Amino acid sequence: MTNRDAIAKAREAERNRPRPDQGWSLRVEVLRAPVIVPPVERAFVQAGGILRANGSYCAQGALWRKNRPLTTPPAPPAADPEDLPGEWLWGGVLWRHFGHFLVESTGRLWALMALPQGVRGVLFIPKSPALGTALEGYQRDFFTLAGAPGVRVLDRPVRPEKLYVPGQGFGLGQIAEGTPHARRWFAEHFARDIAPDGPERLYISRSGLSAGRAKLLCEDRLDRYLEAEDYTVFHPQDHDLATQIARYKAARQVIACEGSAIHLFAMVARPQQSLAIVVRRLSAATHYIEKHVSGFAGIMPLTVNAIKGGWLPEGKETRRHQVSALDFPKAQAALVAGGFVAPGPVWTEPPTNDIEAALAASFDGPLIPVEI
Repeated sequence: MTNRDAIAKAREAERNRPRPDQGWSLRVEVLRAPVIVPPVERAFVQAGGILRANGSYCAQGALWRKNRPLTTPPAPPAADPEDLPGEWLWGGVLWRHFGHFLVESTGRLWALMALPQGVRGVLFIPKSPALGTALEGYQRDFFTLAGAPGVRVLDRPVRPEKLYVPGQGFGLGQIAEGTPHARRWFAEHFARDIAPDGPERLYISRSGLSAGRAKLLCEDRLDRYLEAEDYTVFHPQDHDLATQIARYKAARQVIACEGSAIHLFAMVARPQQSLAIVVRRLSAATHYIEKHVSGFAGIMPLTVNAIKGGWLPEGKETRRHQVSALDFPKAQAALVAGGFVAPGPVWTEPPTNDIEAALAASFDGPLIPVEI
């Protein structure tokens, strides 16, 4: 590809990507007798999506991340697709990963409040076809809290009688702040029957996650420091979705180790709450979490970047695998300045042998230091 071609491709992506304030992300396209073709294997970019009745590709149904679509035009199916009578809603790509599900599988549900009448269900294509079509428990719970009709994950081409294709109202990239439609739907319709229930101060911790998961080293030490400041340490993976939401709605002050749980908080939080994010990796993902919280909840989070060292398993390059050491005095100072903890004795660092033990327990095999 020449430099001119690369520039032209970048400009085309800039024109076509979903925007929170204009364009196709705000619209619903209505198709009669389209064909939905699921991907045949997992890949970062997959051929899969919607073909109109005339065979043309419905780009409105593509999943975008940042400045590129992760779904591309599929080939027409070799055999006749299954006919689905009635009206259906296009949901997009169904992810298994909790965080990616929240961010990249829910961005079209806003249309549930915009349709002139009910639909039979929501149709998804799978990100990981080999894992089958059954929903995870948390996914079933989420769709119930969303008031969504039956959800179907496709493992073969289908031809719905009528398909509503909403624009992508939320995701990763500029669209992380959400369209007005998506923000309104989450604020007025999602989990509206769950009452706040829990302490006023909450720390969303990752210290209970199993080995092999990216996290802060010796985070249990941070747990104890925050418990001394009257924070309840909360491990979301130990609770159902309804309990998580009840806790997030109730807390006046929330501190969270940066991760997927904050996306769920953003979907139900309100401007009178406050949030501090303790960064555990150096990644653009943190920026998108900030945009999600500020866009949906009207909260400008305090971002506490006190990482003093990081490691990746040998052979891994992406920051999502990173384990990090926290500068405890620096983190404390930032939280004091933000009004999340009271001034007091300086938080001390874990002993070196505790750091070394935590590193050894994090992953099997060698760990490579990363530049901070």
